[in-house]
Formats: sequence, C-alpha cells, structure tokens
Amino acid sequence: MPRTTAHVEKVLETAQSSSAAARSRLAASWRRSVQKHGLDPAQRRGPDRVEGSHLRDRLEAFEKFMTVAAPRLDRLFGLLGQSGCAVLLTDDDGVVLDQRFSEADAPVFNEWGLFIGADWSEAREGTNGIGTCLVEHRRIIIHRNEHFFARNTAMSCIDAPIYGCDGQIMAALDVSSARVDQTEGFNRLIGAQVAQTARAIEEAHFRAAYANARIVVAESDDAEAATLLAIDNHDLAVGATREARRVFGLPPAGKLAPRPASDLLGREDGPTGFEKAERAAVIRALSRADGNVSQAARALGIGRATLYRRMKRLDLGDS
Repeated sequence: MPRTTAHVEKVLETAQSSSAAARSRLAASWRRSVQKHGLDPAQRRGPDRVEGSHLRDRLEAFEKFMTVAAPRLDRLFGLLGQSGCAVLLTDDDGVVLDQRFSEADAPVFNEWGLFIGADWSEAREGTNGIGTCLVEHRRIIIHRNEHFFARNTAMSCIDAPIYGCDGQIMAALDVSSARVDQTEGFNRLIGAQVAQTARAIEEAHFRAAYANARIVVAESDDAEAATLLAIDNHDLAVGATREARRVFGLPPAGKLAPRPASDLLGREDGPTGFEKAERAAVIRALSRADGNVSQAARALGIGRATLYRRMKRLDLGDS
C-alpha cells in the first residue's frame, strides 16, 4: 500500500473513533479536522493565501509586535537556520506574518506553503503545528505523519503560543524542519528553544506596551510563562501578563482595571516573588545612587516620598 494511501486511511479510521479522540489529543485534532472542518486528508491543494489589502491590514495591526519580535526571530534562526529549519511568526488566526529560512531551503518551504500570507489555521490545514497550537493553547510538536494532510507529512513543526497584554493568544511561533532525518528527540530540544523565544517575545512586547510603568517580575510554578506586572507612578497595577493574572486571581483576559499594587503585592497568601523582586529593585537603585534617595527615586521613575514609603514597607532603613 502506498505510503500516502496508508496515512489517509489511518487518519480517517482514527477520526471516526470517539474513543481514540478521548484518549489522544492528536486523534481529537484529526477528528476535528474531519468532522468539524470537513477536510479530506488526501487533499493535494496547498494552503490558502491571504494577499493584497487583507494581508496589509494584518501586517499593519501587528507592526509594533513584529518590531519587538524581529530580533528574537533572528536569534532563533541563527541557532537553527543551518539545520534545515524555518522560523515563522503567525497571527492569532494562523496567518504567517514573518519568516526566516535559508536561501538553499527556500524552494522546499515555498512548495510546502510556508510563506508570508499562508493560512495555517487548523480549520484550513487540519492538524499542524501552527493551527493546533492556537486551538489547544499549548506548546506542541507535530512530527511528520502526525499531520492531517498527507501532503504535509514530510515536515516536522514545533510551536508555542504567544500571549498579548490582554491575556489572550495573539500569535504562534513556529519552527518547521525540512530534514528527512529529523528525530523526535531533536524536536524536543528545538521545542525548548521555541518556548524560551516565545516567552522572550511576550515579555518584550509587554514591557514595550507599558514602557512608562515599573515592571515587577514574579515567581511562578510555570517556568515557561512570562509573569509580569506593570505598576504606574500612582502605585496602581495597570497591566498583567496571562500568567500574572493566573497567579493573582485576576481576570484571565481583557483590559485590566487599575487597582492598588499593595492589594496584590501585600497579599499574605500570594507568592513572595513580587516582594522579593521589588525589594531587589529598590536596593539596586539605592546602590547605584550611593544611597541618594532622590537620585534612586528618579531612576525608578517614582517620587522621593513614594520611595520612602516603599522603603518603609519593605523594611529598608535609611542605611
């Protein structure tokens, strides 16, 4: 039986089994691809492409985000590009907005549909790294025959979601490999780097969005999540990343209503990471200012009286 035919039959047989979908996330995605999206794993046509004004509108909406992400995409590609990998950034619909791949690999990736404007949503492409990552809100590796379409089974895709300042997914970071000898073990190593880069982009975007606020970093039991809180010059918490929202019991998504930072930071049942980070930031500022409180306050972007109150709350004496 030809390899393509065998893959198609396996996907369709698995997709028809409700018990398989209950046991396996991959099977559940294959089932969605067939029953919810009406896709045929034997389909040969390549990905849909968003073009013209529709693509320009998407690029314009993500312009600031892409500016922040670009150097981190460059760094990731610098690590993986010579290994036959492409680096892609998509929006929350799975449409590719930016890409990095070597000139030698360009014909392969273009043939596969890994180009700017390509729609890799699960609704269009079935089970794949980008689309399934966005649907399931998690890191994911779709290795070769785990793809829904038979035409996509030559690639390995490693993805991580990126969350916006409102706590909702705004992008996916993808590394796709053209190597025929790509192993699952190597995929896991790449996956760790993809997750780290996704977190770096999320943190950088949050800091850029709250450039005039003081950013406090918290400890979290999720080492892969960006856990940041933005505090304005009135000591109000005005922004929080998705993980910070979870840690502090804040609304998981949407614009954050300003609230006194002390209500969050001083909570006895909350994590101590915020207080540790705040104390360390104040001590560093005072050290750099040789103990000059006025100078330290300016460096922190707060008033002298505010810094004195903070020092008192953190049990930091004049010495």
